[in-house]
Amino acid sequence: MKKNVPVSIALLVCSLCILCCNNAAKKEAAVVKDLTLANINSSIKPGDNFYLFANGKWYDTATILPSESRAGAGVEMYYRLKNNIKSILKTTSAAKAAAGTVQQKVGDLYASGMDTATIEAAGYKPVKPLLNEIANIADARGIITFAARQTAAGNPLLMGIYVGADEKNSSRNIAVFYQAGLGLPDRDYYFKNDAATEKITAAYKNYCSTLFALTGTDTATAAKNALTLYNLEKQMAASHRTNVALRDPQSNYNKKAVTALAKQMPVLNWPVLLNDLKIKADSLNISQPDYYAKLDELIATVPLATWKIYLQFHVLDNAAPYLSSPFVKASFNYNGKTLNGQKEMKERWEQVYGIIDENLGEALGELYVKEYFTDDAKQRMLELVNNVQKAFEMRVKKLDWMTDSTKQKAIEKSGTFIKKIGFPDKWRDYSKVNINRNDFFANVMACAANEYAYQAAKVGKPVDRTEWGMTPPTINAYYNPTFNEIVFPAGILQFPMFDKDADDAMNYGGIGMVIGHEITHGFDDQGSQYDKDGNLNNWWTKEDNEKFKAKGKQVVDLYNKFTVLDSVHVNGALTLGENMADIGGVAIAYEAFKLTKQGQDTARISGYTPDQRFFLSIAQCWRRKAKDEAMLKQINTDPHSPAMYRVWGPMMNFTPFYKAFNIQPGDKMFVAEKDRITIW
Repeated sequence: MKKNVPVSIALLVCSLCILCCNNAAKKEAAVVKDLTLANINSSIKPGDNFYLFANGKWYDTATILPSESRAGAGVEMYYRLKNNIKSILKTTSAAKAAAGTVQQKVGDLYASGMDTATIEAAGYKPVKPLLNEIANIADARGIITFAARQTAAGNPLLMGIYVGADEKNSSRNIAVFYQAGLGLPDRDYYFKNDAATEKITAAYKNYCSTLFALTGTDTATAAKNALTLYNLEKQMAASHRTNVALRDPQSNYNKKAVTALAKQMPVLNWPVLLNDLKIKADSLNISQPDYYAKLDELIATVPLATWKIYLQFHVLDNAAPYLSSPFVKASFNYNGKTLNGQKEMKERWEQVYGIIDENLGEALGELYVKEYFTDDAKQRMLELVNNVQKAFEMRVKKLDWMTDSTKQKAIEKSGTFIKKIGFPDKWRDYSKVNINRNDFFANVMACAANEYAYQAAKVGKPVDRTEWGMTPPTINAYYNPTFNEIVFPAGILQFPMFDKDADDAMNYGGIGMVIGHEITHGFDDQGSQYDKDGNLNNWWTKEDNEKFKAKGKQVVDLYNKFTVLDSVHVNGALTLGENMADIGGVAIAYEAFKLTKQGQDTARISGYTPDQRFFLSIAQCWRRKAKDEAMLKQINTDPHSPAMYRVWGPMMNFTPFYKAFNIQPGDKMFVAEKDRITIW
């Protein structure tokens, strides 16, 4: 079933993708990659729009595939990766691997997901027992009991829960409860009345009524149920914090004794609730208390019949991707078409691949890295990470706005980063998960229940800092403040982000910028509030902190001016941390590049100097074209700026870029040197 998603980990979300067969991929590994010169539109001045100078010819001709919401470097990376994964899945599902092995579990989960005849014949029978259980709930307590027990079975309802390091005692794990319960992407969708939002809410209500109708409810009642559900969720949404408010780690830290919570929220009855959730704890972090206070009130005041409608829908919604095709299609029409602008569903095998990555991710990752990630690549990447880390410390020492005492603490923090590259040192043990080749739904439920039990068992235990928050094939990277770690899965370590044989300009402009980005997350508006041990702890002087916040305001003001679609602007406050990380990432990566032999040279390759290649590499890595629907969703919910402004913002504030491309006053990206934003 759907998994709870931690909200405290700062992630660089690079939805990237790639296409080629296995043999081609292995053959390509020996070929040094270069800039895609055919993408460059030299009729555009670099100083007017460097993003389109680097990518203009591609952008003018690129088409977004019907099954995608975007095109670009990331999508190309994903297509290469997914076809390598496809080969692994076909091989493992065809082999007769020994019971209990990684190969057996991955192969049989894939086979069960591809057994569409059995899945179609079952219809919604797999969830009928849950729907019957909801129908038999007799009172308000039964609502909470059902939701809690389902959550403990890996089918989250009403409650958002994850287990992670206590942010003020980062050596110990704590259960964290965060706001949840909504079907729309964000609380603001329930209160905006613009045409784009109303289109989405209408589609959501239609999705709700469709799921009810698919289980035998007549059309009129299904539509009425959808409205009832929506109105209840709107009451819940009113208690949710906004995405911008959620960026404050201090306000999201609300450690409470269970005895105190029992008095404050008597209807939820926290001791009994925790027992149903299989969590043993004396205290919890209730990240957004207003939501749980509101839930306590609504359980007592909203009619039981309304709550049953709510639970019925969310059980069906959680299960829809694993049921017969009418449910899968209904889910896609809302989540894929309406929210992201996709025209067609992904192929069945690819849908199943995503489910395997979510449920047996490290098992699949273990098979992936054996085939497609080399020790040489890992060592080259470690060299890059170490050099960028060294460059960051060099830059900190030269800062003119920070006092020496704070500089020293910043350097101490960066020096203690845990660095994870490619894949975990030890793999997850999935021995408790039984995978039946003939029952896809039961397999997913078994995986979800195992994951929940694995997480719940960690409550109150010492933190294991060797754990990963992403699977190895993921095309992404992240900084985790409570571990004080930077993590780069094998999936992102491919062209154009990285090629172990490429020149330094390419690698430092690509993955070097990503490394610098993740390092900067340790010192952005959120990460800067955590000390070297991963605790929420102010290590700044008052004077330095005030200067830092003033620089943050400059970043917010700059990005607020960027127009994305018509009158829609980037949300500078929501994207502050990522924008800081982009600005810092480019500057730090460049400093590291200048430590290399090529960085100190002027020899041209393909007509461009080393510095020019560095900046072009950055811009071409962020090459992207998106559907309007996907772009609007990103603006509303994603802390990352659209790709163009991930290039614009850092470049227009970085003097070496001006020198590399002779940017002059009057150019659209020109900013007077005294006004350029420099933080790290």
